[in-house]
This record gives sequence, C-alpha cells and structure tokens, in this order.
Amino acid sequence: ILAQAVFQHKLPLTPNFVCSTEVFTLTTMQAENPTKAIPERVQCFGRKKTAVAVALVKTGKGKFSLNGCPITTIKPDILRVKVYEPFLILGNEVTKKLDIRLRVKGGGYTSQVYALRQAIAKGIVAYYQKFVDEASKKELKDLLMAYDRSLIVADPRRCEPKKFGGRSARARFQKSYR
Repeated sequence: ILAQAVFQHKLPLTPNFVCSTEVFTLTTMQAENPTKAIPERVQCFGRKKTAVAVALVKTGKGKFSLNGCPITTIKPDILRVKVYEPFLILGNEVTKKLDIRLRVKGGGYTSQVYALRQAIAKGIVAYYQKFVDEASKKELKDLLMAYDRSLIVADPRRCEPKKFGGRSARARFQKSYR
C-alpha cells in the first residue's frame, strides 16, 4: 500500500514519510501546493431558453470580459444596458474589486444577454456569500430581487415540442367534413 501511495503521489520515500498518516498528508499537501495561495473565485451560470452563460468571479481590479473580449463589445447596443444592470444596481464600490470572465453559448442575441446578466448577478452574490459575509450577501440579493427577480431566479419556460397531427405544438391541421 505504501509503495502505491508513493507511486500515485510521486513522493520520495523518506523516513518521516513512513512514520504516520499525519506526516503523509502533510507531505502530500506540500508537494502539491508549496506556498501558493488559493485564489478567491466562484463560478456561476445563468440561463434563458437555450442560452447558457458562465461567470467566473474573482478578486481583481474591475476587469470584465465576454468570450475573451471587452464587455463593451456586446451587440446589439440597445441590449448592452441590460448586461450593465447588475453593475449599475450594486454600484461601483461592490464591483471595482472584482474581475469577471464571462462565456456564453446557445440561444439568440436576447437570450444570451439575459443569461449573461443573470450569471453576473448570481456570481457576485455567490462571491459575497463565500468570501465576504452573509449579511452583505443578503443585502445585495435583496437589492437585485427588488429590481428584477430574473436576475437571481431562472425563467423555467422552454419551447414546447411539436406533436403529430398539426404544424406546431398546439395548432392542428384543418378538418374537412365533406
């Protein structure tokens, strides 16, 4: 068993390694992560219809990017304000110390924008819950929910599948009696 542990973790076989399991766990921690701080980051997603957006929120300098590009490049321009809503509601002091990387796939323009704004809002709330404190997280969440519930809670509506006997989900072919 000891030989397997050494082989799996690629650790040198030393006398203190053999002594006890406590020393073994210490040695593996040091080998895997020597003096490297764990970054403060959370990953959240937002959904609208078939669009899925993922937000990676971490401690930083206030940089926001979408699929590797600046967030200011979002098209159409009219819907860009919808993506900025969580930032405008929460204020600059909340978001200036956060970096947010966004990825979005699927759906159309509008669905992607709504998925993005939900991912941003949920990501900031999750970050505050994990790394700041519960009281400020509740405050942020209440602000967002008061403005628009869809910033936190996903819309469960989906496209209804087509059935036989008609051209769509509900419409039927015209019936002839003669």
